[in-house]
Parts: sequence; C-alpha cells; structure tokens
Amino acid sequence: MTTDALTQHKKEQTMVQDKVIPVIPQYSLGKVLLVWLAAAAPMGVLGWIVAPALSRGSVNPGMVRLAALTIGLIWQFVLVMILLYREAGNLHWSTIRERLWLQAPCSSRTGATDRRLWWWLIPVVVLTVLYEMQVIGVVERLWVSLVPVLAEPPGFSMGGLMSSPEAKAQMVGAWGFYWLFIVNALFNTVIGEELLFRGLLLPRMARTFGKWDWVVNGLLFGFYHWHQPWVFIGAAIEGAFLFAFPTKRFRSAWFGIIAHSMQSVFFAFLLLGLVLGLA
Repeated sequence: MTTDALTQHKKEQTMVQDKVIPVIPQYSLGKVLLVWLAAAAPMGVLGWIVAPALSRGSVNPGMVRLAALTIGLIWQFVLVMILLYREAGNLHWSTIRERLWLQAPCSSRTGATDRRLWWWLIPVVVLTVLYEMQVIGVVERLWVSLVPVLAEPPGFSMGGLMSSPEAKAQMVGAWGFYWLFIVNALFNTVIGEELLFRGLLLPRMARTFGKWDWVVNGLLFGFYHWHQPWVFIGAAIEGAFLFAFPTKRFRSAWFGIIAHSMQSVFFAFLLLGLVLGLA
C-alpha cells in the first residue's frame, strides 16, 4: 500500500470511528444548570401549584397529582429530544443510541463494548433494592428531622395511597389509575429522568466537573426533586452511587435505567394485584 493510500485508509478509519463513537460535546456549568432548571422547575410547579389547584373537590387527589407530574416527565423526554436534535441534526436511532449512551457496556480499559459486563447489573440492582428497602427511608427521616418544613404531606406517597383498607378497596378495577401509573413509570425511570440525567447530562459534564462528574450528577438529580423535597438527600445518594457511577463506569445509560426501574416494577406488580382484587 502506497503512502497516499495508507493515509487515505487511516482517514477513512477515522471517519468510521467518528461515526460509530461520535465526539459528544461538553456542556458549560451554565448550560448544565439551565438544563437542570428546565427539568426541575416544571416538576415543582406541577407538583405544588397545578396539582393542588386541579384536585380541589376531587375524590382522588392522588391520581390528579400523578397525572400532573406525568406531564412534567413527558416534557423531560421532549427536552432531551430537542437538545439532541440541535446537537446532532437528526433523531435517528443510531444517533440516539450513541449520544445518550444507550449501548452495551464498554470496558474502561479498552473502550470496546463487552457484553460480559452486563453481569455487573446484578450487584447494581441488588444494592439498589437494598438501599430502597433498608436505607433511603432512614436517610429521608433524618433529612426531614433537620428540615421539618420539607416533610411529606399526607397522601402524597404511593404507599400511602394504598395503605388503608378503604384505599385498597377503591383500587379494585381502577384500570385508569393503573395505566396512568405505567405511563408515569415509563417516563420516570426509562425515557424521562434517566434519559435526561444519565443519558444526556452525564456524558456532557466531564469537561466542567472532571472525574467527579458522577457525584455532581447525583446531586443535581437529588435536588431536582422540588416536587418531593423530602427525598433530596436520599435521591442524591442513590443517583450518584447507584445510577450515575455505574453509568459512567461502563458508558451505558442502561445501568441507571434498569436500576432505577426496580421501584417501578415493584409498584406495577403491587398495583396490578390491587386492581385485580388479589391484595
């Protein structure tokens, strides 16, 4: 192969590599905070202003609040798509997959995808379940004891909506509520919060925050929850260590999505039992 041919071959290889693994642009501190605000502010407004206004006189204020927050989660998906289109100029699946890290996990040593790394999902999921069952409640109680004004109002939690026999009886046959929850869960832990925080923001925070970008990502995730400020600290810890860190470590947003979705799967099965009258 001549020198000119070798040079051309290397250029073509570079073009192919750039196509497969595009250079993801980095956000400034201001842009990171602006995207964060674009997600957090609507959720706060919907949770504390819109939902209470719409639920006056409603027999099911919990359903009204769930519907209002679902709109905010759908907006997050739309926001990600808008920003991605402005960045890449298209919304082809290959673009979405590569630029939002919706790919198989990659080796931190070689940068190549390695399907064997999927096995790391097992400890990540187990730790997430243990944290949500045994730890996050303690963290939230400690946080609220320090800042009592941020305590959760009665009737806001999903568990609270199903705690009394009367509430359980009302859930029998409530398929509208069930499918609303499924839509909420989809945009919450799959293509809403996770797509925005771990798919869009995290890969674009390295230049500004360096090796601690996953910690800042977790903090932003925690303090995005203005619609439920009693989870600020608990969500920040979970977001950093169980969602952002494995996502960055393996360059795959699926780690955060799958770990975060464990709560959605749990409540989906619990609600299904109630709707079918089995619980």
